Order: sequence, then C-alpha cells, then structure tokens
Amino acid sequence: MVQLFKFLLKSTKAPARSHFRPTFLDTLRLAVRGGHGGNGLPKYGGVGGQGGCVYFVAKEGLTLRKVVQSLKDKRVVASSGEDSSKASIFGRRGVDQRIEVPVGVQVYDERQKLIADLNENDAQCIVAGGGVGGCTGTNFIGRPGENRIVNLDLKLIADVGLVGFPNAGKSTLLKAVSNAKPKIAAYPFTTIRPQIGTIEYKDLRSITVADLPGLIEGAHANFGMGHKFLKHIERTRLMVFMVDIFGFQLSPRHPHRDCLANIYALNRELELYDPSLLEKPSVLLLNKMDKEGAHEILTKVKPIIDDLASGLEQCPEELRPKQVLKFESVVPISAMNSTKVVQVKSQLRRTLIRLAEKQFVVDSEEVKEKLQQRVGVVGPKVT
Repeated sequence: MVQLFKFLLKSTKAPARSHFRPTFLDTLRLAVRGGHGGNGLPKYGGVGGQGGCVYFVAKEGLTLRKVVQSLKDKRVVASSGEDSSKASIFGRRGVDQRIEVPVGVQVYDERQKLIADLNENDAQCIVAGGGVGGCTGTNFIGRPGENRIVNLDLKLIADVGLVGFPNAGKSTLLKAVSNAKPKIAAYPFTTIRPQIGTIEYKDLRSITVADLPGLIEGAHANFGMGHKFLKHIERTRLMVFMVDIFGFQLSPRHPHRDCLANIYALNRELELYDPSLLEKPSVLLLNKMDKEGAHEILTKVKPIIDDLASGLEQCPEELRPKQVLKFESVVPISAMNSTKVVQVKSQLRRTLIRLAEKQFVVDSEEVKEKLQQRVGVVGPKVT
C-alpha cells in the first residue's frame, strides 16, 4: 500500500515545459473603477472628497506580462474620497491608482472605441474617473466612480519590421544581425510570437528589428496569426520583406508558388488589411542566394520586381493587388553568409537615414519664401 501511495505522488502532473509557456503578451483586459465620492455634511455645508481616479502611464522597458505580475488580479480600484466632518469640512480626495504600461499600448473600451494611444514615454490617460464628492448639488451624497472594462492592445514600436511567409529565413537573419535569440528550425511556423533584436553599430548607433510570425493567406481576415501579426507592422518605420528566391509551399495540400507570386501575395494581404501600409517605405530581401540556381532565377525575375505593375497581368487573379509596393531597394542575400549579413545591416542603416532626411529637410523654396517675407517687401529678392 505504501508503494502505491508513493507511485501516485510521483505521477502528479509535471509543470509545462518552458517553450510551451506564454512569454509574449500583446493584449490585456482589465476591470477599472474610480473611487467613490465622499459624503457631504448638510449641517455645516461640508463637501465630501472626490474619489480617486485610475490612470495609465506609458514607460519604456515594460511588457504587459510585467503589468499582470504587478497586479494581484485584473481589477484596479482607486480609493474613495473622505467624508466631510466637523474636523474637516472639506473631505480629502481619494488616492489615485497609477498603472505603468508599455510604450505602444492602445487603450479601448468595451465597444472597441479608442480611449488613448500611448505611443510616447510618459504619455498618460485617465481610464476611470473618480466620483464627485457630496455637496448641495448631489444632496450631499457622494457619487460612485466610473466603472468600466478596458482592453490594452500593444503594438510593437521598432525601426524595422520583418515581413514574410513562414520559413523564409527571418529568424535566421535576426539572429545574425542582432542580439536576439529566436528559435530557428527548418520547418514553417518556428516563430509563434514576435521577437525584437537590436543591431549595434561601431559608432554606437542602434536599430531595433522586429521579427514577426510568418504570414499565411487570409491573414487580413485573421486567419493564422492574422491580426496579431499585422497590427505590429503599423508602428514600424521600415518594412523589410523577406522572400525565398525558390518560392514557398505551406504544405503538400497547397500549391508551390515562385518568389514573384509570393511578393504579390504579401502585397495583397497588407492591402486587404490596411491599404495605408503600402505607403510605408519598404525593402525587399531575396534570401537563399547561396544555393545552386538562385542567380538564374534572380536574372529572370529582377526586371519585374523593379516594376511590379508590369507583371500584374501574369499574376493569378486571387493574388493580384490593386496597388503595388515600391521597394526602396532590392537586396539578394543569404542569411547564413556573414558578408551578406553585413551588407544588410549597412543597407538598413542607409535607408533609415535617407528616410529621416526626407522627413526633416524642409523644401528650400518654402524656406526662401518665408525668409523673403521676414526681410520685407523692400529690398532685393532672395535667390
């Protein structure tokens, strides 16, 4: 009998292996409530203290996982205002509840209406106001605080977002160019949650790169990773499309598509999800150029890639986008080749610098016109 009990004790369920435990969290649902207003004192005209409020503050370096760990449960309640009394005619205000959240969080109410977009460090928003203290207008009875459910939706903020179908080599590239340590294997869907790495340069400049889970057709309609993937592209400054030069086949049940068809397919998925994403600057990386026959394929498809609109007639109708991407540059690479990886790092930096110059350099004619207005009507025209 003793041996039987020992066996039963040993057969208790073992904890889940670490790679099955969820580590990345990009959505969080919280119940928040502002504090109740304190009661007034009719005899002396005393006013109760206002209830405390619940507000969020964006802080860099945080994750939603840390937010959950800092809370006892998923309910946040501010304290109530103090009642008016003989000793204190004006009741003290309730204490606010300050919750720090990651930069990049969007706050929605139950009806999915956007309350706030906390995309900068120290950005704040009140999500549950405190109740009014008791006064003549409320018959000296304190009012309850605001009570609501809010959804926190995190969108990663990175300089570069890697976009591509599964098994295109995105994780291999991220590991080669940055300090990230993503899981890498020779089968699709190795990356099941976003990974962020930082490219460090000798002059101490750094660029953040997000490797996002591989797209599948129908992602715009939330198939596969769907919106969990696509929403993270919105905040990136530069999209980097990574395509296998030999094409891609999701499974034996799916047709094999060449690299051109894959580019059009990625283009269409982004267009159907949010057409404004096609206006973002983008770079195309053609991977696995170290394999035999890759250069022959590149010679054939390069003219069409340079002008995607010219190949729309040959594109299958189900993959044909209405608006085509315009790549800042097309770079043939091998994610396993260290020399090619260095070229990618240099290309990404040059592209981001060029984009920054376009954004901040003011049109020279506009400067001349404003200068002429300041100098005055009299005098020679500025040239």
